[in-house]
Amino acid sequence: MIDHLKLFVGDAERSRAFYERALAPLGYRVLLEPAPGVVGMGVDRPDFWVAPQPETGTVAHVAFRAESTAQVDAFHAAAVAAGGRDNGGPGPRRQYHPAYYGAFVLDPDGNNVEAVCHAGGDG
Repeated sequence: MIDHLKLFVGDAERSRAFYERALAPLGYRVLLEPAPGVVGMGVDRPDFWVAPQPETGTVAHVAFRAESTAQVDAFHAAAVAAGGRDNGGPGPRRQYHPAYYGAFVLDPDGNNVEAVCHAGGDG
């Protein structure tokens, strides 16, 4: 199951204005603004993000929901073995919330792919 998606855009303010209006009928609103130009939108939790295009060329970030920290660990190992590049090994990410446990890899095109368990802050 997809947990959240982030689009990297050329004009963050223009995209924010567009998505705020376009997604309002679906109940989406800005829930978090952790950095300039970065907004997390959703109905009850931020599951759609818009952020400025990074210099790395990444165009998307997608996170898949894991049921356990062991699944997150297994995802990371399998993705690296399949040719992905480590972009943040498995572990707690308390800056997102106390029980957030995730791992990140870059796919062959440089997109950031994550597995996340929301019930495993201590790993």
